[in-house]
Amino acid sequence: MPLTQLPAWSALIAHYRKVKDEQLRELFEEDRKRGKRFTAEAAGLFLDYSKNRITKDTLKLLLQLARESGLRQRIAAMFRGDKINITEDRAVLHVALRAPKERASG
Repeated sequence: MPLTQLPAWSALIAHYRKVKDEQLRELFEEDRKRGKRFTAEAAGLFLDYSKNRITKDTLKLLLQLARESGLRQRIAAMFRGDKINITEDRAVLHVALRAPKERASG
């Protein structure tokens, strides 16, 4: 089923209509921990998405969309080397391109 036909997609569209006019100042006033809540850090990268019109409901809906779309299974298929590139009928090379040199050659 196309992503745009999933229930979570429709829910995200409805959610967007609710939050599209929210002011960031108000979001920060309503949630004093927003600056910490909407950040992530790993592998030397720091991501701050607190300054976007998102809420905890936005994240729940995005996770719901990931589940409904089978994202976890698709990631597993990519790492297994399954043929997931449907236009070229082959496996994608994303993982191989980013593998450590000793793994890629051996």
